[in-house]
Amino acid sequence: MPQTAQIPQVWGRGRRLMVSVPIFIILIGILVTVSNITAVPWNKEPTGQTIETLSPNTAVTFHNPTGTPLPGRGSYKVVSRHVTIKAKRPSTGEVQNIRVLIREPQGAPSGRPGVVFMHGAGYGTCDNSFGDVAFDLASAGFATAVPDKPVWSTGNVNRDYPGSAAAYDQIINYLRSLSSVDADNIGIYATSESTWISPYLLRMDRRIAFQVLLSPMVYSPRQSLGFMVAQDFALTGAHAGYQSIVRRLFHVDSSMLGLQNLDVPTQFDVGYSIPTFVAYGSKDVMTAQVDGVRKILDMAHHAGNWDITVRSYPVANHVLRLGDEADEGTALSDNYVTDMVNWSQGTVRGLKQTSERVAGTRIYQSIVVPSELAGDRPLTVYGVVLHIATVVLLLAAAITALIALGLKLRHMIRRQEGRTLGFARGFGNALLMLTVTTMATVVLFVAGLGQVIMAVVKLGWGGAPVEDPGMMYWSWPVIQIVCTLVVWAWSRVLTRVIEEASARGLAQLPPRTGELKAVVTGRKPVVASTRLGRVLFWITTVAMLHVLLFFAFWGLFIY
Repeated sequence: MPQTAQIPQVWGRGRRLMVSVPIFIILIGILVTVSNITAVPWNKEPTGQTIETLSPNTAVTFHNPTGTPLPGRGSYKVVSRHVTIKAKRPSTGEVQNIRVLIREPQGAPSGRPGVVFMHGAGYGTCDNSFGDVAFDLASAGFATAVPDKPVWSTGNVNRDYPGSAAAYDQIINYLRSLSSVDADNIGIYATSESTWISPYLLRMDRRIAFQVLLSPMVYSPRQSLGFMVAQDFALTGAHAGYQSIVRRLFHVDSSMLGLQNLDVPTQFDVGYSIPTFVAYGSKDVMTAQVDGVRKILDMAHHAGNWDITVRSYPVANHVLRLGDEADEGTALSDNYVTDMVNWSQGTVRGLKQTSERVAGTRIYQSIVVPSELAGDRPLTVYGVVLHIATVVLLLAAAITALIALGLKLRHMIRRQEGRTLGFARGFGNALLMLTVTTMATVVLFVAGLGQVIMAVVKLGWGGAPVEDPGMMYWSWPVIQIVCTLVVWAWSRVLTRVIEEASARGLAQLPPRTGELKAVVTGRKPVVASTRLGRVLFWITTVAMLHVLLFFAFWGLFIY
């Protein structure tokens, strides 16, 4: 008897739902598990720490037995000149020609003290850095040296801190070589990032007489930057989800990537073994001030040094300026320069300080320094592999889509018959819709994170937080909702694939005779009748699922 052709059975809504739900649960379970496994616990307690100052008056005074007034700002006219120093990087032998702007007090007696300035982050030069402070110190009788920042061939992420210390020491030795300067009375003026360099310098050169530290970063770069970014993300009003990105980011094992600076040791007792003037601004959103003061005092006392003066100035930002540092001509905090110059004058003369050691506005810190931060190698390996795979798959999907578009246009121009992709039963439209939705979610994620970063940068320059965080807050839950809906949509698409495969006899063991070949050749397609269509569908599907894994890595599936 002749065989009756088998008619594929169409699944009803109930059966499709019964298959879709388990697929959705499996997919969402995988993504939620990834988000929770990659989550990093972070102890922010105690919060709202303070140190009460001993006096609101920041003035620095000394007992002066002679009664002769000490030189102050404007006591001398200032003359300046440039010199060039060949700074050699010890680790590589690389040489950088560093221009140094020397300012000296005209008519001041010989044996004058000196100060070498050390740059914070960025690429400061001798002509655009520390001009006002260096001039004021020179007008008070100090020889000052402001160099180009020693960077050689390094960038912001691979600075050579010990090498930079050696370069600054060359400049100190140049000042010592001047007949008008007291070689044993030279100090340093370090700010922000350079306070990671100053401990190396003091360990290298024990003749340095004193130091002025603006917003010292005390802890390791990983801990200091982790504190700064976590605090600033919160201050901007960013959603807690964006804040959780910081935890994952600062648990990266940077040594795997050839970057050692995150964990470079910076906490040396010898770095605080000399008379030290520490200055903070109350609007500084980058420095852990309470923990910093405690750590500085602890290390100084271990080194046998009790000559530590701390000043906290109201309204001032990270570099002791009033207002947004991005604006040209932003003034320094009231009284700061006068206090710093007076402290330097009394210190180089060995006078006894009569003013309070800790003075100014109350010192405040919002969260504790995350001292538990450390590199997590398994997390880093997974993250690197995931991100590389996602980029590669997205590029492959984009290239395949461009090829398909090119063939489609050629068919249209030549009016050729035949289908370019031959998607079956709406798979093409579903693939396009889900791809556009998923990538639009990526754009929203990048836009939200970008807005948070811009707000953090503005805070760092001394700007005020916005009253309404807007996208920085609402974009995170929106992305979470869209991602969940996308996962459900993908489960429905995969259900349709299973339905079509089942109708072809591919979902049974063993597969129906001849059906596998018919599907592979496109004669009886499950997804598409052309090889290009099938390749595009599966590459794009896998790429989009990797995008969801990317979201899971950064915590978007923690509800």
